[in-house]
Amino acid sequence: MKFFVDTADVAEIRTLAETGLLDGVTTNPSLVMKAGRPMLDVIAEICEIVPGPVSAEVAATDAEEMIAEGRKLAKIASNVTVKVPLTWDGLKACRTLSDEGTMVNVTLCFSAVQALLAAKAGATFVSPFIGRLDDIGLDGMQLIQEIRTVFDNYPALETELLAASLRTSNHVRDCALAGADVATIPPAIIHKLVEHPLTDKGLSQFLADWKATGQTIL
Repeated sequence: MKFFVDTADVAEIRTLAETGLLDGVTTNPSLVMKAGRPMLDVIAEICEIVPGPVSAEVAATDAEEMIAEGRKLAKIASNVTVKVPLTWDGLKACRTLSDEGTMVNVTLCFSAVQALLAAKAGATFVSPFIGRLDDIGLDGMQLIQEIRTVFDNYPALETELLAASLRTSNHVRDCALAGADVATIPPAIIHKLVEHPLTDKGLSQFLADWKATGQTIL
């Protein structure tokens, strides 16, 4: 499963990219607002740090303007993925941009049939939101499982399942078990993935035992 980080914080992206574990980045208008910098500048800088797909979202709501904005965003760098909402206009824009060779991420997906529409429109990625479904009492992970089944039923569909709105380490685990192609994860959750109390306990014991030997490796 590919790991994308869900942030527009360039410093955080740079730190995570240094691990060699980062496959891409997703941003949205809310994240860009938090960054407090011009969107085009932020996306350009991120694209220089991360060679994988970098999602940049359009602000328009009608197809023609989405296409125009998407074309401008795509010119920033070859790894820009234009992000459009899962609406009829978004799907129209997806088809046009995809046909032009631009990667497209169709976002705000909340049902398997929506995901199927995005795939038929030529989306590179479709982004179902797990946490937001959990927030209203539904099972977000069930949606990931349903989309995986639908996509597997039709191998000709090339759209990747990009699990979004992840809130916990368990969400990441469950996405991997369900077969999501990509998980886009907030930085804080990525950092927590490495943590386990038994890892800490074991390392402390190993270090104490090594110190008792009086030896050095270097």
